[in-house]
Amino acid sequence: MKNFIIAILCLCFCLTAQRTNKPVIHAKDWVAITGKPLGATAGARIFSNGGNAVDAACAMLAATCTMYDVLSWGGETQALVYNPLTKKVIGINALGVAPSGATANFYKEKELNYPPQYGPLSAVTPGTPGGLMTMLAEYGTMSLKEVLRPALDMAEGYPMEAQAANAIERHKERISEWPYSKKIFLVNKGERSAPSPGEIFRQLDLYNTLNKLIEAEDLALAKGMSRKEAIYAANDRFYKGDIAEEIARSTQEQGGLITKEDLANWKVILEEPVMIDYKGIEVYKLTHWVQGPAMLQSLNMLEEFDLKSMGYNSTRYIHTLYQVMSMAFADRDFYYGDPYFPPEEPIKGLLSKKYALSRIKEIDGKNNDPKIKPGDPYKFQRGGKNPYLNILKNWGDDNKRLNPNDGSQDFSSMEKEFNLGTTTIQTADKDGWIVSITPSGGWIPAVIAGNTGIGLSQRAQSFVLYEDENPYNVIEPGKRPRATLTPALAIKDKKPFLSFAVQGGDTQDQNLLQFFLNMVEFEMNVQEAAEAANVNSYQMYSSFGTHSKEAGRIVVRDDTPPWVIKDLRSKGYNVVTRRLTSGPINAIWFDHKNGTMWGGSSNFGEDYGIGW
Repeated sequence: MKNFIIAILCLCFCLTAQRTNKPVIHAKDWVAITGKPLGATAGARIFSNGGNAVDAACAMLAATCTMYDVLSWGGETQALVYNPLTKKVIGINALGVAPSGATANFYKEKELNYPPQYGPLSAVTPGTPGGLMTMLAEYGTMSLKEVLRPALDMAEGYPMEAQAANAIERHKERISEWPYSKKIFLVNKGERSAPSPGEIFRQLDLYNTLNKLIEAEDLALAKGMSRKEAIYAANDRFYKGDIAEEIARSTQEQGGLITKEDLANWKVILEEPVMIDYKGIEVYKLTHWVQGPAMLQSLNMLEEFDLKSMGYNSTRYIHTLYQVMSMAFADRDFYYGDPYFPPEEPIKGLLSKKYALSRIKEIDGKNNDPKIKPGDPYKFQRGGKNPYLNILKNWGDDNKRLNPNDGSQDFSSMEKEFNLGTTTIQTADKDGWIVSITPSGGWIPAVIAGNTGIGLSQRAQSFVLYEDENPYNVIEPGKRPRATLTPALAIKDKKPFLSFAVQGGDTQDQNLLQFFLNMVEFEMNVQEAAEAANVNSYQMYSSFGTHSKEAGRIVVRDDTPPWVIKDLRSKGYNVVTRRLTSGPINAIWFDHKNGTMWGGSSNFGEDYGIGW
């Protein structure tokens, strides 16, 4: 009788979990999903005019960058592109670099533990313009003028949504410190300085900058250059011409470090992503300049467990997930950094199945282990010996700089750091092109670069200044910070299976891991999985602000059964409940049986999808 009651309760819980607030987006020809309805509409316009998934993704990226609240034109773009002609996944590395003069000693002399969270000294070089133009040139079909048309319309004036308008108002004191930001954002006199929701927001400086790019493209086409060459001519004007001059001049005027040479020397990198096989599904992530491989490391470990028999979000499942993620993210915190700068990261060892087996042997099946440390992946890759064993021995122990959450910062502040927003872009078309993007940077409150209308990134804060935290991610000029941004693609039976990404900061690969398992292990459809409850761990160092950490802290959704919460507390977890436990997950699942696409967009924000 007891087992029967438990079975009925589990069935009821599963049925409840499967009710969704949004419907699946069913489509045959194309799907466009992103963080704003206007952004998705920009993609729909491009698809309707004959563009492919890359063209649409570029238009959506341009549109969302023009809306400022979670990203701007001076931010960074991270993308995975599936090319149906080659059947290969390509990585787009359009993350900016630390500018000239941005050394660890420079920030230490200012008595900082990390580069600042806001302001011109938190800026790396703009990456999104180059990422957009490179993607479009290499894999799109349209001109830059065509894909920028929706963004141009918006720059002339669009009705600002409440999320952005209210963010400006909340940060108006900080925004007022920077003259070019004040001019653009604080447009009203009286008690409210920010635009009101629905008010027409005009950005004439940005409009002029985008038109300069189109002018450069038109001039190149008039000289007989190809579509691709003309787009790269526009790229050169941004990074080497008058736009670059104004960005460098105004950034330095406001106390920043970016030079024209920094902009001219920066390049987008087209690279091979990393991949692991999870039960016959190839899961692709950008490599260790972002946190994406942490999800792959987690999958390697979780493959050894019978997750389905544990039950969706049971105590045992959540505990196993938490311990595995703690190990993967401890490795992230210590070993991930810019792969194009020495020292060389041990990524092959980190993604080794044998390394995963060695790590799960350390798991305490009964209680949370608050002292999980990075492992030693060097033993699992050919050649090389771990050069940092002396640091690892004492990593995190009694180091106040490595343990800043000593009670001086309340959890709500740390939670905001972990969940710092961005947006995502998901597109796919009937010819098989797929794009998964997690762009970010230049969010409110952004420093505007002079008369360009370009909001600068704040990504330098994700560097560290001391080798004992992460010897691979110490700031130096020309280096990329290890970012949280992490699009994903999956291939099954040599065909596209899933394209997915999520808004957030350090929670991104936690949420995407659970979304993926919801579909693969618990047989949810794409919308059910997007809306399903997540758990979030804080037993890892934040990539933002004070880089806080709180071992054992876990956030669960407020509809989690009370007996599960009680069990988790008995295992040493500090449990917090929230109505929402994930940023908006956006995804496309490919239904090869019917030749269609299923779009999912969770109900946690303003994210929106359109299909045809």
